[in-house]
Formats: sequence, structure tokens, C-alpha cells
Amino acid sequence: MEKNYQQLKFDYVRSPDEVAATPVRRPVVVVGAGPVGLSAAIDLAQQGIPVVVLDDDCVLSNGSRAICFAKRTLEIFDRLGCGDRMVEKGVSWNVGKVFYRDEMVYAFDLLPETGHRRPAFVNLQQYYVEGYLLERAQQLSNLDLRWKNKVVGVSQDGPRVELMIETPDGQYRLDCDYLIAADGSRSTVRKLCGLESKGRTFHDRFLIADVRMKAEFPPERWFWFDPPFHPNQSVLLHRQPDNVWRIDFQLGWDADPVAEKDPEKVTARVRALLGKDAEFELDWVSVYTFSCLRMEKFRHGRIFFAGDAAHGVSPFGARGANSGVQDADNLAWKLRLVIEGKAPEALLESYCDEREFAADENILNSTRSTDFITPKSAISRTFRDAVLRLSKTHDFARKLVNSGRLSRPSVLAQSALNTPDQDMFDSAMVPGAPADDAPIQIAGRPQWFSTQLGNEFTGVYFCDASPASLAALSGLLSLVAAEIPVRTIVVLPADAAGQQLDGIETIIDTEGLLAKRYDARPGTFYLLRPDQHVCGRWRQFEVPRVTQAVLRATGRRSVQPIPSEQSCLVTH
Repeated sequence: MEKNYQQLKFDYVRSPDEVAATPVRRPVVVVGAGPVGLSAAIDLAQQGIPVVVLDDDCVLSNGSRAICFAKRTLEIFDRLGCGDRMVEKGVSWNVGKVFYRDEMVYAFDLLPETGHRRPAFVNLQQYYVEGYLLERAQQLSNLDLRWKNKVVGVSQDGPRVELMIETPDGQYRLDCDYLIAADGSRSTVRKLCGLESKGRTFHDRFLIADVRMKAEFPPERWFWFDPPFHPNQSVLLHRQPDNVWRIDFQLGWDADPVAEKDPEKVTARVRALLGKDAEFELDWVSVYTFSCLRMEKFRHGRIFFAGDAAHGVSPFGARGANSGVQDADNLAWKLRLVIEGKAPEALLESYCDEREFAADENILNSTRSTDFITPKSAISRTFRDAVLRLSKTHDFARKLVNSGRLSRPSVLAQSALNTPDQDMFDSAMVPGAPADDAPIQIAGRPQWFSTQLGNEFTGVYFCDASPASLAALSGLLSLVAAEIPVRTIVVLPADAAGQQLDGIETIIDTEGLLAKRYDARPGTFYLLRPDQHVCGRWRQFEVPRVTQAVLRATGRRSVQPIPSEQSCLVTH
């Protein structure tokens, strides 16, 4: 039987550090045991870095909160060892529908092609996500999670961060080489450092109602503009597990947030949507406003800010939790290499370059969504309504409708860690893009390409088992033995399934989708980072090229960012 994660309370346990004669120093401390903090801690611990997680509370998140977890985030959860649980419990969906007044104007499919392990999105209450991550964290012996440990002081002194921590038994000091602040939008660490987030606050209010009911609605995202049951406003409907449905009602800036949470008023709004005879009960209710903002810099010395502590967006588009988990994904492998002495401190600055760009991209999309959903002038409202009317019959108008551009991972095409293309390719797998998935076979068993990647640099060599392409095997083996090893995978086509290659991992591209999605032919080589992003690709494999690309991707070679006119930033 599934645990009731809303009722769990975790015991405060006095740590040995509290009575240590001298302050203990740890490689990494993470503040915040939400999805972002736990993801960062698990990632580091899996890669062999001892980590302490501090949380000032002893419970999981209250209410469903973040519920939409994107395909890329699910792939990260796979790498962290808990993706299957998320998908099995969650509600998978790819289709969204847009309604204007009393009719549907169009539908869209976020993942129209087959051959992907994960759906476009899974809806899952945040407390389940936190619970599954927590249980994964508890399996790792080098991950120390401390409840009721509140950070009340932060300072940096040369090569360390000094923390003062308050517990039910008093205060103690803990030192660390690096600190990750993942303690949410009201970040205590940010305040203690005298830092702030800046941006734009939107003057509108929304009501979230988690409604428990049995309904025949399909597992899709439904968004209404100006519906008859809630005129002049917007409504969003999502299905969650346990027969719980998320309904967001736009209220307007003048709405009284206290009065709007009254159960009778909420019930009347829900009944107007579902019908007067509908049977349901309210599970959780909240009224919120939101801002789009971010810190100027996500790194301050040895302190790194991630998730809502670093940036905030509107809830439209499911960008908050997804971008936060992707922050953790970006940072963990870089910290590991620096701590192990395999990369210089300069590599850590790329966390700022890459994730600040991603935050700006998310804020831009989020701001545009909010402006479309909540027009602030008569002219804007007239334009929006005209676009919605035209979208029923005209494709060009559908591209202008913005009910929340849904979360996509950023393509870090301008990253200084990339080796720019020297050969012609026709695919979305440009340097900086997260690796796409495809079905494969290993030793005759069906697998997925995405599960073979992560935690280390990986080389992917497309081979047809001809003498010409097999001639590269000795060079591939040399990469495995390098100072920073490159795990190498050889991809064979389906008609070469019986081929055995000594000392080399081989996978079979059973449907040819992998070669198609990577625009690969025999001899093509891709280099992937530990966070599964492409950082180089070539039509012919050469050891010196790959060696230089690894140096570049680990910050050990001084390079200049690619000029914007040569490599524009795109989203995948």
C-alpha cells in the first residue's frame, strides 16, 4: 500500500558534528530537501562525493504544488534511480487542448512520434516526487540527511564555507568546500548572504483547487479562455494520481485571497465547471500570485544557488521544478570533477553561464505566457481573442496562442564547453543539446539509449562492422584509459546484430531511429557530457579531436564562447 506522504514526519537526530570539538569539514552541503536539493545530493552521492543535506523542517511539501514533470526531468530521475516509480505512479500525457468560450479550438501533441522511453509529461504531486527521492537518498551511505537543521549563519573564508546551524539541541558549526542553496523562493541562504532576486511581479491572483473525484476526462491538459462557467477569466485542468484533479482558476488582481479560499466559494466554482450533480471533495486549496525573477549570479564564491532559490517563474508551462532539477543535473558532475582534482575551478563558472541562460529563457517564455493569459489592456485582450477565434481554422494563429509554452530543456548552443561543429549535420543533436532517446538492443534484450548515458563522459561511435569503421576500435579503447575516461559505446545497425567486438560495449539500433535522430552514418562519433548533453560530434573519429573536446568540456583548455552570429541559442 502506498505511503501517505502528506502524513510523514521525520525525526530530528542529533549528529556527531553537534558535539565535535572542532568544526567538521564536508566536501558538499546542500540546504533544502525539496526536489532540487535531493536531486543534487543524490547525484553527488552516486558519483562518490559525500554530501550532507540540511532542512529546517521535518515534513514533505504541503499540497500537490509542482505536478508536471517533463520528459527531460524524468530522464534525470532515471539516472538518479527513481524514474520508474515516478512514471508508474504518475499520470502520463502528451496531448493538450485549448478551449475558447464554449468550444475546443484545437489540440496539440507534445510527443507525436514513437520511440521514446518517457512521455512528454507525467503529472505527479510534489510530495510523491520528494518521497521517492528521499527513499532513494536513504539508500546511499554517503548521503547524510538532517531534519530540523536550520542554517542561521553563512560566511566564506578562503577555501571553505562556514555554516552556523540551529537544531532543537542548540547550535553547531559545519564547514564545507562547497554549498548548494536549494532552499526555495524565500531562500534563507540568499538572505544571509545579503543577496536578492529581481524581476517582475504580476498583478493577478489564481486559485488552485485539488479536487478528489471520479471523472471520465482523459489524461490531457485542458485550458479554457473565457469559458461560460468562469467568464472573462481562464481555467486550467490537469489529472493527477489518486483520482485528484488540479484546477486553476484565474481570479483577477482585485480578488480577496482569504475569501476566495472559503470552501463554499471554491465548491461553487468547481461545480460550475463539472456540473451541478458532480460528486467531489476538496483536497487542497491555495490562492497565489507570482513573479518572474532571478538572482544576478547563481554562484557566489563557493556557494551555488539552484531552483527557486536562484530563479522564479509563473506556474504556466511547468518550468519551475523542471528547471530546478536540471540545475542540479548541470552542477553535480562539475563539482565532482573539481573536488577530485580532475578539472579546474574555472569549470564551475560554466554552471552560471549555462543555467543563467536557461533561467532567462524560461522567464521569457513564462512572461509571454502570462501576458497572453492575463491581458492588461483592451487592445491586448482584443488581439488575444481574435487569435483564439482564428486558431480554430488557421495554423498560423495556433502558433500565436500561448496558454503556457510547456517546459523544454535548454539547448546550450553557446556554451564554452562545446566543441563547435566542423562537419555538416542535419539533426537537432547540436553541441549543447540534451541527448535524444531511441529503442536499442543489448545482448538481444530491448533497452533504451537514454539508460546507457550519464555520470561520465560517453563516446557514441556509429559503425557498420565494415573493415573501415572497425579500424577505429583501438582508438576508442584508448579513450577508456584516459585521465578522464570516456566510456565508449559502438552502435551497430540491426543487420549486424551478431557482430562481437572484443572489449567494446555494443548496442543495436534496432529500428534505425538512433542513427536517424543523430543524422549518423558509419564513422560518426558523438561525445556526450556526464549530464547527457552533446558537447562534440564528428563525421570521422579521431583520438586527438575527442581528447581536445574533453579538455574543453572540463574547463582545462582556455576557449572563447562561440559568437552568437555563428551559433544561435535554440530550444529542443
